[in-house]
Amino acid sequence: MQNRLLLKHNIMIKNSVDYILLCSVLPVFFAIHIIIAFAIKLDDGGTVFFRQKRLGKDNKTFQVYKYRTMLLSSEKVLEKYLKSHPEEVRYFEKYHKYMNDPRITRIGKFLRIFSLDELPQILNILKGEMSWVGPRPYMLNEAEKLGNKKEFILRVRPGITGLWQVSGRNNLSFAQRNELEVWYIKNWSLWADFVILIKTVKVVLGKIGAK
Repeated sequence: MQNRLLLKHNIMIKNSVDYILLCSVLPVFFAIHIIIAFAIKLDDGGTVFFRQKRLGKDNKTFQVYKYRTMLLSSEKVLEKYLKSHPEEVRYFEKYHKYMNDPRITRIGKFLRIFSLDELPQILNILKGEMSWVGPRPYMLNEAEKLGNKKEFILRVRPGITGLWQVSGRNNLSFAQRNELEVWYIKNWSLWADFVILIKTVKVVLGKIGAK
């Protein structure tokens, strides 16, 4: 076993493939973006993009892009909901997701089911902040929960998809995701990335583990 994704020549190969794939999908992305942006505006008239600071390579923070899937007054709605649903608090502590998130808009539910809300992260790849396949781009408040795996996981670029997304997705606990991401970095190969991308399409179309 080697830390394959930490080797310089493997990093160069992976980055090159990322940009080749990026160039081939950009025209399709912009066409889909026009449709999704119109649908979001039609739904509640709010902003199209959602930006959030995440942990990136070498522990540097960056702004991750997503399509907005939540109500503009999302925090107030969630606060009221959690007061009457304490089981959701316990679920979030384990999975870092809610079973039934009251903040999600109508178009947001559709985007999340098919993971279309993640598409704007293509712009993060264009900026050199993310990869097609890699560890999850962790939120800042999750840094301590990564424990002794934090330094290792944050030595590579996070990905739009990854091993944990095709190995159970939201059905995995936070700790299980971490284990899979360490395994991915240690055992990386170009073929593995290809398989993960193909399986991602299957998982998304099958709505496996979607929330």
